[in-house]
Amino acid sequence: MIRNATTVVAAFLGLAALALPAAWPGEARAAASQWWTNEHGAVRLIAASDAVGDRRTLRLGIHFRMNDNWKIYWRSPGDAGFPPQPDWSGSRNLDKAALSWPAPERFSVIGLETLGYSGEVVLPVDATLVEPGSPLVLRAKIPYLTCDDVCVPYVADLALRLPGGAATSSVETALIERFDALVPRSGPGLPIRVASVAAVGGDVTRALEISIAADAPLSRPDIYVEGPDGWAFGAPDYRIGSDGKTAFARVAALAPPRGGGSLAGREMRFTVVDGVRAAEQALTPAAARTASPAAAPPAERGLWLVLLLAVAGGLILNLMPCVLPVLSLKLVSAMGHGGGDRRDVRTGFLASAAGILVSFLVLASGVAGLRLAGESVGWGVQFQQPVFLAFMAVVVTLFSANLFGLFEVRLPGRVSDMAVGASGHGKKGMVGHFLTGVFATLLATPCSAPFLGTAVSFALSRGSAEIYAVFLCLGIGLALPYLAGAAFPGIATRMPRPGQWMVTLRRGLGILLLGTAVWLVTVLAVQLGTWPAVAVAAALGMLLVGLAFARPGAERTPRFGRGVAGVAGAAALAIAVWSGSAPDGARTAAAHWMPFDRQAIASAVASGAVVFVDVTADWCITCQVNKALVLNNDPVRGRLAGDGVVAMIADWTRPSDEIGAYLESFGRFGIPFNAVYGPARPNGEPLPELLTEAAVLEAMDRAAGKPPRIAER
Repeated sequence: MIRNATTVVAAFLGLAALALPAAWPGEARAAASQWWTNEHGAVRLIAASDAVGDRRTLRLGIHFRMNDNWKIYWRSPGDAGFPPQPDWSGSRNLDKAALSWPAPERFSVIGLETLGYSGEVVLPVDATLVEPGSPLVLRAKIPYLTCDDVCVPYVADLALRLPGGAATSSVETALIERFDALVPRSGPGLPIRVASVAAVGGDVTRALEISIAADAPLSRPDIYVEGPDGWAFGAPDYRIGSDGKTAFARVAALAPPRGGGSLAGREMRFTVVDGVRAAEQALTPAAARTASPAAAPPAERGLWLVLLLAVAGGLILNLMPCVLPVLSLKLVSAMGHGGGDRRDVRTGFLASAAGILVSFLVLASGVAGLRLAGESVGWGVQFQQPVFLAFMAVVVTLFSANLFGLFEVRLPGRVSDMAVGASGHGKKGMVGHFLTGVFATLLATPCSAPFLGTAVSFALSRGSAEIYAVFLCLGIGLALPYLAGAAFPGIATRMPRPGQWMVTLRRGLGILLLGTAVWLVTVLAVQLGTWPAVAVAAALGMLLVGLAFARPGAERTPRFGRGVAGVAGAAALAIAVWSGSAPDGARTAAAHWMPFDRQAIASAVASGAVVFVDVTADWCITCQVNKALVLNNDPVRGRLAGDGVVAMIADWTRPSDEIGAYLESFGRFGIPFNAVYGPARPNGEPLPELLTEAAVLEAMDRAAGKPPRIAER
């Protein structure tokens, strides 16, 4: 019996001796704690030495191992997650513990951008002792989150004791040093660095433009942005320069907090990484673009291709419904030259082409100025302003009155020159031809066309030189029919001489222009409400009445008519100004459409749904064409209203920072814009500007992960 008892006690003491180094490892000079394990990985404390020695600072590490596909998070996790947060309050002889973070990986899942570590990582810790030479007792509770398809929170409970006395390097030293080499460095002489950063977007920052420089060629650079609380940032869209050592990155600022304002002038932290090279800098973004031209890589070949696309897009723009009223004016002008002089025809068409080119250069100047001021701009956004809409309605009404013959009165000075320009000849008529080109440009801006979106997006993502070049080529494309008329004036001079047939044609085309004015008023109704729009329409009616009274031979005096017309036109603009702060008009849509909610896209896709986003506006005629021909017709309408599909409408009729930032995240600056999300397309797939039934349905199938459709024979 005694022998059995002795055997049991000996066995117990032996097991206790084996367990002691792990539970209280310092006495056995162990430099690692026990692994704290769970079904998704393990974590432990490690030290670079097996004793304290005489140093005040010791190098430690928190060692994580994750199972396949599982990850933990960086200090700034991104759109979701939280990082490990060790609590050392149970430790003895520990003054403070400074945690370092190796450069993380980027994970893109269902539209979310997160930063963290997979596989294995050591977070280096610099521990400062209260009493150098005395034993160090570490107790750490570490809450952390580990994620794969699901996320599981844990709290690891770790202990490690390092005794006093002489210290030697432990076997864990190399492991700590390997991950310490991946910690981004700071200070002067960085091998990779942020050269400059600018905040874009005016009062609310929508993107950061960052230039990167390196001592050796770049391979796959990435940049992680840490801003004030509440700000989130997307993955960078970067281009490497021709020298290989510079890069230009654009990082979208996503979902800024309410009242977050601009990031210009606010210190932020930037971590730039390329392979094993990593650097960290605290920088303050400038309010306007300050990126060095050397940092933006030259893309001559790409630029020439974009310029050709711009010419093609401008030419196709002539076929869009926006420009039809202007082409009708030019048609009347050309027919008015029947039997006339070829020189007058040529100069008239050249004057219209000049009006287009000058207008596009003015637009380019305005866009470049706004970009330098940090404002966000897009194609056709002037139609978001009620005053501009009212002004265009007045101008269109004046042109229609000219076609009706209400401008036969001689108005003073240059106004008379403009009045006869649509159909007049000679030197004074050239002013009117020039204004026809200006008018064509203004009415073309709410339209989009193939190649146009690509060209404009390229221009607005670059500098002033590219903006001027692209906009000039757009103008050349739009002016090509007028330049062709100037090159072949005989086509116009061989037409029949003007007669009663032309009076009838002018009146018909005048009705078309009045239809354009009505459309502009309907857009005003969405922006300002019904009654302000009705008031503008009434003012336009008074404008026509006043011009009718102003005709020679009218019952009232021309002076009275001109007074009525002037007051009516001013009233239309005044109503728009006075109502500009009115709440948006209610937008109605089919029951299967829901308001745009960017944050809801990821959750809908995670549940297996397909999400279709339509960015539209009442002033965007191409958007209305897409709706009439594709989105509101079966089978597309039935698919959008079906189970497993979420249809979102983003109404950009009035300015919206959220929608503007969403467009910029795709590198787009104009509408129409449509994108499809799904389990197989979590980051979204943009569609062409002009939709077709096949393009929409096939994109939705791809997003859902369905096999390609087989065309019916």
